[in-house]
Amino acid sequence: MAEPKEVWITGIGLLSSLGEGLDAHWEALGARRVNADETRLAPYVIHPIAPVSFDAQIPKKGDQRQMEMWQRIGTYAAGLALDSAGVKGNQEILARMDMIIAAGGGERDLNVDVAIMNADAQGKLPPALLNEKLMNELRPTLFLAQLSNLLAGNIAIVHGVCGTSRTFMGEEASSIDAARIAVARIGAGQSDIALVGAAHNGDRGDLLMLYAFGNFALKDQHSAIWARRNNPGFAIGSAGAFLVMESREHAEARGAKPYAKLSKVVADLAQRKQPGAVTRSLQAMWPKLGVGGDNGVLITGASGAEPATAEERAFLSEHPGLAVRATGTTFGHTMEAQFPLGLALAALSISRGALYPANDPTGLEVEKTEPPTQIVVLGVGHWQGEGMALVEAVS
Repeated sequence: MAEPKEVWITGIGLLSSLGEGLDAHWEALGARRVNADETRLAPYVIHPIAPVSFDAQIPKKGDQRQMEMWQRIGTYAAGLALDSAGVKGNQEILARMDMIIAAGGGERDLNVDVAIMNADAQGKLPPALLNEKLMNELRPTLFLAQLSNLLAGNIAIVHGVCGTSRTFMGEEASSIDAARIAVARIGAGQSDIALVGAAHNGDRGDLLMLYAFGNFALKDQHSAIWARRNNPGFAIGSAGAFLVMESREHAEARGAKPYAKLSKVVADLAQRKQPGAVTRSLQAMWPKLGVGGDNGVLITGASGAEPATAEERAFLSEHPGLAVRATGTTFGHTMEAQFPLGLALAALSISRGALYPANDPTGLEVEKTEPPTQIVVLGVGHWQGEGMALVEAVS
C-alpha cells in the first residue's frame, strides 16, 4: 500500500472576538487580550464577534441579508482562508475544491418567540393565532438561516467553491471529524485541495438559554479555563475558523508555501457516564499521534464544563513537560469552531516560529521559548466527543 500523501495547511482564515486576520490575532494573543462581555446577557459571560465590515468578503448586500450572523462569520472567514492560500478567484482550483464543514443549528427570531410565549402565558394563544403568527411574522429568509448546510451553500455562492460538499453536525465532535476526513481523503488521493472549518455565533440568547438549562454556561465573571474549578462552565464564543488543506504535490505544483502540515487526526466517543472515561479516551488516542516525546506544545479547546475539563486535566497531569494553551480562556468556547481554531493557531505558531504566551494565573500553562516543530491540538466536547491532531513543521 502506498504511503499517504502529506497534507499541508496552506491557508488560514480567522475571525473572532479578537478581530480578523492572522496579524491581528497574533498581536492580540501576544498581548494576552481577552474580549469578554459580562453584562449584555448577564449573569452569563459571552465573547461577541469583533466589529467587522462584512462587505470585504461578502460584497453583495443581498447575500448578507439572507444570512444570519453565524453564516456571515463563516463565509467571511472562509474568504480569508482562500485569500491566505492564494486561491481566491482562481476558478480552475475553486471548481474542484472540496468543502468539509462543521455547523450547528441556525438562529431563531427571538421577537416572535417572545411574543408567542407572552401570549401563551396570558392565555391569549388559541391555535389559530399561533398559526397566524408563524405564517405572517416569520421573515421568509429565516428558514435559510437555520439550515446547517447553508453555510457551505453560501460559501459556494459567494466564493465559488464548487467541488464536493459535506456538512457535519454534532457540536465539537463534528469539526474533529471534518478535519479527520479531510486528512484521510487528501492522504488517499481522493481530494487534492479542501476548505475545512466551522463558524459559531455566541451572541445568541436562545442558544445561551439551552446551555444554561444544562448548567454548562459560565456565570458572573470571566476567568481562565484552569481557574474555574469553583465556578465551572464555558463562556460562549464567536468565531469563524477555516483552513485550506491540500496535498504536498498539489501545493508545490502551484508554488504555494505551507504554514504547517497536518500529520494525523484521531477521534473517539467516550462513554461519559463512566467516571474517568474522558481521561481513558485521551490516553488511548495519544500514542496514535506519533508525538516525539513529552516536551512539546499542546493547544486544547477545553471548555471549562465539568466533569469533562477535570478529566482532561487529569490526562494533562500525566504529561507535565507539555506547554499547554487553552483557547477557551481567550476566545470563549466556540463549539464547532473550537477544533479548527486550535488547528489554525497551531499552524500559525509553527509558521511564526514561536508559541504565543500563556494566559493562565494557575501556573498550569508554562512558557516555551524554543520554536515549536510539533503541536498537538486537543478537543474534548463539553458533553461528548474527543479528538486529537498533530500539526508539524514541514521538512
